[in-house]
Amino acid sequence: MIYHIELKRVYAPIDEQDGARILVDRLWPRGKSHSSLALDEWCREVAPSTELRRHYHQQQISQAVFNSRYRHELERALDNLLPLMTYARQGRLTLLTASRHIEKSHLPVLKEATLAALAEEDASDSEPSSPPCWAHMLPTSRHER
Repeated sequence: MIYHIELKRVYAPIDEQDGARILVDRLWPRGKSHSSLALDEWCREVAPSTELRRHYHQQQISQAVFNSRYRHELERALDNLLPLMTYARQGRLTLLTASRHIEKSHLPVLKEATLAALAEEDASDSEPSSPPCWAHMLPTSRHER
């Protein structure tokens, strides 16, 4: 299945094409009221940890190290991706951040992790998971057994 996940700054204009709008920062964006963002949800638990974010912003670690550590944080708490996966399955999803440079923020890694989790779940759903699913493979008469 194809999923549409867009990345956007909270300061960009709201577009009716945004679909579900989810803020994925730990901190609330300065100068923005709740109503001005037209959010469907605020998922701060999927944002990088405070310590990781601080090290990155203070340039104590490179973007590559940040991305790697953030991926590891996401892998340790895959359940935190479930709300994003649910919204993505319902239609277009827009992940929002206050970061100035989206391509250098956590959003590309979060999008990649969400899409990977969706693909993994889709792949596992395509295989029969219980004995009734295998019923068509059972012999139909006593003689075939």
